[in-house]
Amino acid sequence: MASGRWYVVKIGGELAQDVRKLSATVGKAVAAFLEDGVKVAVVHGGGPQATELSKRMGLVTKQVAGQRVTDEATLEVMKQALGGVGVNVAQAMRLAGVTAISTSGVSAGLVEATRRPPVDVNGESVDYGLVGDVTQVNVTLLEVLAREKVVPVIACLAGDAHGNVYNVNADTVATRLASRLQAERLFLVSNVPGVLRDKNDATTRIPKLTPKEARAQISSGVIQGGMIPKVEESLAMLEEGIGAIHIVGLNPDSAILDEAREPGSRGTVFVTS
Repeated sequence: MASGRWYVVKIGGELAQDVRKLSATVGKAVAAFLEDGVKVAVVHGGGPQATELSKRMGLVTKQVAGQRVTDEATLEVMKQALGGVGVNVAQAMRLAGVTAISTSGVSAGLVEATRRPPVDVNGESVDYGLVGDVTQVNVTLLEVLAREKVVPVIACLAGDAHGNVYNVNADTVATRLASRLQAERLFLVSNVPGVLRDKNDATTRIPKLTPKEARAQISSGVIQGGMIPKVEESLAMLEEGIGAIHIVGLNPDSAILDEAREPGSRGTVFVTS
C-alpha cells in the first residue's frame, strides 16, 4: 500500500442500494487502506435513483452521449437522489468501522465548476443545461480531513462563487479529484468487473491496458457504449499524474483489495506503460 498517498474510490449509484454488500466490499477496502496509512476520498453518483425519482415526479429524463441534460427541475431531483445515496454510502462506511462524512462538492467549495457551454455532439449543438465542468478542488480541506482520518463521501454536485449549483458526471468528479490530489490510485467501482472483450462474458476481462492499447480497443469496437467516456477520461487523467486507474466490480467481496494488492487481478488497470 502507498502510505501517505491518496486513493480515490468512485462508486456508481447502482451499487448503493445494498448497504451491507457495500460495507463488506467498498467499506472493507477503505478500512484496510486507512489501516495502511493511505488517505481516502470516496465519490458517488446517483443516476438510477435520479431516473426513478424523475419518473415518480412525472419528469422526462433526457440524456445525450451518456450525460443527463439538467434543467432546474432535474437539478432538484439530482440533489434529492444524491443526498439519499450519500446517506447509504456513509452508513456502509460506518458499518465497516470507517469515520465518514457525507457531503457534496458544493460544501465549502470542495469542488468548483463552471457551466458547460453548448457542445457539438454528432454535428448537433447540445446545451446540457445546469451541467458543470470542474475547475478547482479544495485540496487543503481534503488534507485536513485526512489528518483526522475522516473519509469524505462526495456527491457529484459542484458549485461556484456566485451560488450556482451544477450536476457533474461522477466519473469526472472522481478523476479530477484524483488528478488534483496526485492520487496513487483511482478505483472506478461499478457493476462490471473491468473492460471486457465481450460485454456479456466476464471471463474476457482485459487485465491491463496502456493508453495506446486502450485507444486501439476503442477503434476496434471492443470498448464501446458507456465504457468509452469512462476509458477516455481515465486516459486523460493518467497524463496528469494519477499513478494507476482501476475499473473493478464488487465480486468477490475482496475484489477491490485484491486489485489494489495485485493490479489487474480482479479488474482492468490503466497504466502509462
